[in-house]
This record gives sequence, structure tokens and C-alpha cells, in this order.
Amino acid sequence: MFRIKHLRDLNQLEIKNSENNLHAKIHLDDGASLQELTLKGHHIIKSLSPLDYADTYASSILFPFANRIKDGKYEFEGNSYQFNINEPDNNNALHGMVYNKRFVFIDEKITGSGASVKLAYHETQSSTGFPFTYSIYLEYVFTQSTLDLNVEIRNTDFKIFPFTLGWHPYFISDDLYNSSFLFDSNLKLKLDNRNITEGIINNENHNNFKMKDQFLDDCFILKTQNVSFLTPSYSLELRTSEKNSFLQLYTPPHKNAIAIEPTTGVSDSFNNEIGLKILKPNEGYKISWTLELK
Repeated sequence: MFRIKHLRDLNQLEIKNSENNLHAKIHLDDGASLQELTLKGHHIIKSLSPLDYADTYASSILFPFANRIKDGKYEFEGNSYQFNINEPDNNNALHGMVYNKRFVFIDEKITGSGASVKLAYHETQSSTGFPFTYSIYLEYVFTQSTLDLNVEIRNTDFKIFPFTLGWHPYFISDDLYNSSFLFDSNLKLKLDNRNITEGIINNENHNNFKMKDQFLDDCFILKTQNVSFLTPSYSLELRTSEKNSFLQLYTPPHKNAIAIEPTTGVSDSFNNEIGLKILKPNEGYKISWTLELK
């Protein structure tokens, strides 16, 4: 039996099953981010305390751009735009505009095998950096061993707009040093000292990527749509429905945690156009990310 509880004083959703081996918590005021996830009794995602959400962007949806935009500046359709600089040390715009927005609850569903919730954010005001209106719909679908995150972006404006999209979850390993990744990628991005894309280079670790004592903030060009994260206590597969995808790996200043970020674009996509998409008025874009405990 699955249960969905509305923690109205905190504006959070809690999803559990009667066996107590599935637990999830979604913070609606923090961009509807998934702040806790337990599958089959394994803690997959949990708090990064004492690190603050405003610094980690943990599990946030990255829109209208993933990663960074150099100096927050870009040009589109002959016009120049300026995003707010929220990474002042590097003078970059970072991780989009919806990570701190309040999402509203739309619907929920409980079946014998799982539970799902639907959420939405509607942007009706145009900003200086992104003078377009849009809606974002999220559907979280849980079973005992899987999570599907279905995302839909809709252009509610009368103008076309550019975008990339990403997800920023951090995963917990009991022993990150002895954890590893399996994914198919023979190319990665070359980044400058501000983590802005300079070019594309060969990726030598494109078969079995061992963590050991590496500190990462790297982006890989994926040849397939699945990534495996292998830890001493569990194995997890991350799949994306997008054929042309990228993988960002980042190790925060938190023991045994790593960000595994699927994205449709790279840093400074609004300028270098790597992975950049265009959405026409009244049209939508859909993507699904799936986590499966193996």
C-alpha cells in the first residue's frame, strides 16, 4: 500500500509504502525538488546538511538553461539579454531560473504497485534575462525500485525561445571511493577555470569510470541513453528519453555524495549552441528520466 501525505505547514509532499522500504519527499517551495529518496530500503538521495540548498541546487530542475552562462549574457534573434549573476565568484549565471520557484500540486494517483504526483509552475511575467512566458509540468512516478521523472515544458508566449534542460540530483554512496560508473562516452567538454565550455576533447575513461579519490566537475557527451552508478551497497541505472544527452558529474564538499546530472545541453549553451533547443509558441517539449535500482 502506497500513501501520499501533504505536509501543508512545510509545503512538502511525502510518499511512502506500507513496507517502509520506499520513502520520498518533495519540497514544493524549492522548485519541486526531490530532497529524499529511498528505494528498496537503500538511501539513494538524502539531505546534504550542513550544506544549504541555495548552494547545492540539490535535485533542482535546471531551466531555461542547465549549468552556466558566461557573464550571464547571450544573444537571440538579434537581441541581447542579461541573466542575473548568481555565481558571483566566476561572474556566471548558474542553473536556470526555477530552482527556487513554488510549484503547485495538480493531481495524485495511487495504485497497487506505485504512486505518482503531478506538479506545475506557470511563469506569467517576463524577466530581463528571459523575457518569455512558459509552464513546467512535473510528474514523479514511484514504485518500490524505480522513479520516473517526466517533465514537460510548454511555451505560453507568442515568441520562440531558446532553452536547455537538466536535473541536478545528488546520490549517496556508503563508500564513494570504491564506487564507479558505466557509461558510453568517448568525448567530454574542455572547461576553462570558470567552468565555461572551451571545446570538446577525448574522454579516456569511457568504459569503467572509477571514482577513487577524484574530485569532479566534468561534462561528458553520451553515446547511449543510460548510465550505471555502482556502489558497494547498491547499483543504480539512470536512463533518459533524450537521444542526444550529456552527463555532468560533480563532487560537492560532502562526504560520499556525488551529483549525477542528466542534461540536454552544456555550460554556455546559449552562446555555443551545443545542445540548444528552440521552442515555438504553443508547443511543448517532453523528457523522461528514470532511476532503477538493480
